[in-house]
Amino acid sequence: MITWRTTRKGNKFGIERIEPPVSIDCGQLPNHNPCSMPARITSFLFKYLSVAVIGLATALSVSAQKPKASPSPTPASETPQGIEKIAIRRVRLPITVTDKKGQFVPGLTKNDFVILEDRVPQAIETFSDDLSQTTPLFIAVLMDTSPSTAGKLKFQQESAMNFIQTVVKPRKDRVLFATFDDQINLLQDFTDKLDLLDKAVYGVKKMGTQTALFDAVWQFCDEKMRSVPGRRVLLVVTDGEDTYSRANIRDAIDIAQRTETTIFAISTKAGFLSTVPGVEAGQVADKKDKDLQTLAEETGGVAFFTGDMLSLERSFTRISKELRAQYLVTYDPTNKRYDGSFRKIDVKLAEGRGDLKVRTKRGYKAIADAVTQ
Repeated sequence: MITWRTTRKGNKFGIERIEPPVSIDCGQLPNHNPCSMPARITSFLFKYLSVAVIGLATALSVSAQKPKASPSPTPASETPQGIEKIAIRRVRLPITVTDKKGQFVPGLTKNDFVILEDRVPQAIETFSDDLSQTTPLFIAVLMDTSPSTAGKLKFQQESAMNFIQTVVKPRKDRVLFATFDDQINLLQDFTDKLDLLDKAVYGVKKMGTQTALFDAVWQFCDEKMRSVPGRRVLLVVTDGEDTYSRANIRDAIDIAQRTETTIFAISTKAGFLSTVPGVEAGQVADKKDKDLQTLAEETGGVAFFTGDMLSLERSFTRISKELRAQYLVTYDPTNKRYDGSFRKIDVKLAEGRGDLKVRTKRGYKAIADAVTQ
């Protein structure tokens, strides 16, 4: 098990601040002053340094008369075959298209899509509609183990495991499982072995003291999701209330968008309905619900608010179908300035397809970032 403590030092992501060097005030030390030296030593050093400078100038003059050797080519960095890690990156968009009844729409082509970034049309470089056959899924399942979820642990464990069993294709997709409270614990790294995941999920017994939801999203997107070579999905199982993070919701959304991670969220605030009197399944009632919904929708995903396992299983089946029915589009932005500004993305369908609905991430922050594609 790997544990990241959500330290209370440094900045909001736990990075220690670098202290500036301490300067010495020579005027305040009359005795044994390290900043002063005898005149003889000063004179000797001046003569010695003068000779050294003349010698260096002579050597450079001789060197300049020799033909310059051509530089050796820099060897390419070694990366796994078929995986390219680039800093100035293309934008990759998993796109979901549904009809008026909410059914997924297959059979569209590259010419059916119009991509706008800050209202400027973008040229589509690559287009794929057979993701279920060609592109593996890398899924991070993060489960809340804070005090507010103590009475719903079994419900959360069953929700997480049912999602994994429904969505994941064995021998192709990979899943990691982690928990978060006042600590962030990686209990099982990426694997396709369901028995290991089952052991990790149902092995959770202890609860923490706080909820660091946004820190967990930020850390896993930054340290795990950005380097995997497939489509990236992060599932959060939580009651939605963050009480301890240094990161905020905008930080979490930003890192998910930049690492091309789609977030799906399962709210457990209702548990099995009876655990929270007055809370109805499907109800988005307060700020923490809206935050969970925003976190999902702005990264291209969906948040589910339900209190019974049957409804959840139907939701998981829908997520599985969606991930297999998505289109994957990449484009090279016409705006080459990586200045940290937010770029708004709009995906539209060609004329005559106004009856269809399109969903993808809503934008990204323009930072020259290294992400595996």
